Amino acid sequence: MTTGHTITVERGTQRVRVVHGQRVLAETDRALVLRETGCPVRYYIPEADVRMDLLTPSDTHTYCPFKGTASYWSLPDAPDLVWSYPDPKPDVAAIRNHLCFYEVEVS
Repeated sequence: MTTGHTITVERGTQRVRVVHGQRVLAETDRALVLRETGCPVRYYIPEADVRMDLLTPSDTHTYCPFKGTASYWSLPDAPDLVWSYPDPKPDVAAIRNHLCFYEVEVS
């Protein structure tokens, strides 16, 4: 990690739900909470709790020096709506097989 930059990953205690339009895309009580310096809190949802049948893989990939290379999925009206790190860096290995959405409902 760069000096002053931290990332923590812990098991969440709240229910996380993702809705786009009228469709529930994901719902779980098994989310991981990722906190990273300078970024909003992100909820990583186990792939088994995401409606992957509604998502289409995107050609978009981004690189984070702390997490690794991200792959993205889209809906027809929402490009690159969700991402994951298929081969995350060792410090955040727990987020493997989890997906993250920009906007979630937490209860």
